[in-house]
Amino acid sequence: MPPPLREYPCLGDLPTALVSRRFAPYDGRHVPASPHMKTPVFLPCTDGTRLGLGGAPLGNLFEALDDAQARAVVDAAWSDGCRSFDTAPHYGHGLSERRLGDALRGHARSRWRLSSKVGRLLTPQAQVPHEQHSYVNTLPFVQHWDLSASGVRRSVEDTLQRMGLAQLDAVYIHDIDAATHGPRAAAVLRQVLEETLPELARLKQAGLLSHVGLGVNDHHIVEQVLRHADLDVLMLAGRYTLLDTVALPTLMPQLLTRRVALALGGVFNSGILATRVTKDRTLTFNYAPAAQVWVDKALGIQSVCDQHGVSMPAAALQFALAHPATQIVMLGVRSADQWQAARQAAGEKIPLDFWQQLRHEGWIPPEAPVPGDTAQSGGRA
Repeated sequence: MPPPLREYPCLGDLPTALVSRRFAPYDGRHVPASPHMKTPVFLPCTDGTRLGLGGAPLGNLFEALDDAQARAVVDAAWSDGCRSFDTAPHYGHGLSERRLGDALRGHARSRWRLSSKVGRLLTPQAQVPHEQHSYVNTLPFVQHWDLSASGVRRSVEDTLQRMGLAQLDAVYIHDIDAATHGPRAAAVLRQVLEETLPELARLKQAGLLSHVGLGVNDHHIVEQVLRHADLDVLMLAGRYTLLDTVALPTLMPQLLTRRVALALGGVFNSGILATRVTKDRTLTFNYAPAAQVWVDKALGIQSVCDQHGVSMPAAALQFALAHPATQIVMLGVRSADQWQAARQAAGEKIPLDFWQQLRHEGWIPPEAPVPGDTAQSGGRA
């Protein structure tokens, strides 16, 4: 099996005294839905396909889209039936939120679902670098972390103003993992439990949002938070994919038991699974050059794809959708063509023998659900 993505202490290994003074461990009871949770977290495409549009490319992640190109992406996805959308203040320092709000406001609000995130506040600044945090040509703002109650309330209100809306369907607490915050990770966790989650609960009661969760790319922090608090929803990027199933043994069963609605992002692991894998192709994993262990595994999966005439993107997408905890997969695309390619991959016919061979050769765990499993059930939007 591949080694862990990173070797760093996870928040789950921190002394429990850091958080146990005020928060008892979760006792198995599910918090009743608030009066404002009358609608599902996500809507599938109009034909039932469980795909949504992720907003990072709309914020000029790595390369710029002009306003017309960004609008064309959203319009194409909408015309094709997409009804769930995700964004964040981080994505282009407000640019993704502004573009997505402009594109969606003309459609009846009851027909679509929208999520954004909190954790980073934006402050106006006349001169900003060409590139900030991998986003280019951003809006003239700089970002700083603020997970306080007042910061979270301001973040939600700022998002609603940027988007021209009155309510968000889901709000994720963004990037609170140890890899992001380093030595401050314990303090960040404590603040999330003591301030961020309670304030979001108040905003939910006030009707500004409907569901509360985490938006992270580390499964450890999710498990740590779930020991002390309940969540409505989770956006998990890159940790349950055809290549990386680290969330499978412990987190995915908890999501089902706790009835946490799961949106998966990063199912192509930032590019390595997005097209056919070859030795001479530059491969990236988690937005960095792929380590050899991931390259070798991807090449092994590609060999099985070739034997069965299956495209790698189709295998990656359908594997992610097959777990009963997965309610939707959010796709970050830069063009209408990329959206259509993903739609085709979701519908590609894959023989059951393909999945059986992946299991037999050890490329996926034997307990990982795959399309066609007779035992597969539940957890769907």
